[in-house]
Amino acid sequence: MTLNILLPFYGDARLLRLAVESVRAQHDPAWELLVIDDAYPDPSACSWISDIGDPRIRVLRNETNQGANANYQRCLSHVTHDWFTVMGADDVMTPDYLDVVKEAIAAAPDAGIVQPGVTVIDEHGHDVVPLADRIKAHYRPRPRGRTELRGEELATSLLRANWTYFPSLCWRKAALPGHGFRKGLNVVQDLAMILDVVGAGWSMVLDDRPCFQYRRHTGSDSAVKALDGTRFAEERAFFASTTREMDERGWHRASRAARRHLTSRLNAASLMPVALRTGRSSDLRALSRHLVG
Repeated sequence: MTLNILLPFYGDARLLRLAVESVRAQHDPAWELLVIDDAYPDPSACSWISDIGDPRIRVLRNETNQGANANYQRCLSHVTHDWFTVMGADDVMTPDYLDVVKEAIAAAPDAGIVQPGVTVIDEHGHDVVPLADRIKAHYRPRPRGRTELRGEELATSLLRANWTYFPSLCWRKAALPGHGFRKGLNVVQDLAMILDVVGAGWSMVLDDRPCFQYRRHTGSDSAVKALDGTRFAEERAFFASTTREMDERGWHRASRAARRHLTSRLNAASLMPVALRTGRSSDLRALSRHLVG
């Protein structure tokens, strides 16, 4: 089984090189890598990839910058195999990533998504466990080995706190909703698509073997949006619509979790000291509005 690995790029060329090399280092050679350069100002950032001379690796460059959501959507349009991963351009696969996800796929015929074990690193490659990841670990189901989750139980768990790591997920092409990522979402598009897959009856397999390094740094797009409230405006609208959606499906526990969105509100509270230090009243108002629901 060949796995599509899609890699949308706009950022640090040094970290991109590490990401690409980690794919090349896989024990299992059955993969194809496509890097989509979202019109990064320096075209040379990806030019070296073509020089590798590996027919499994291709590079495409957007004529104009499409933004994160549109570039992720373009990645989905290039899926040619049954299973794929949309990897972050600053993340790292360990050499056994394909081994772990393929074993999980073989063990769960109804799975639409595989969540393998993940460790978190900083911009220097050092292992870290920031607050966001401690919260993820607290809410994530903690079975030993491999387990399969589905339905309302899984949706409720994810709506309490999204403990997944999107760039590490392996997706079944047939499980994707026809629209792919929902339009208009730039922060919670990953959770929305997971819920679409779960709502369609597919399961998620969790495998606790760590085989993916997720890079966490404060300069990320989501961190900037969080401080000025942009992230939370999107989240409020998403949780409101998801509350109605879960009620219509009869998943009332999931609906209550969406209505409360407690960890999202606590995230806003954790940013208020930073907003106080900056002295920007607009940031404080945005965070306060989300905190009180």
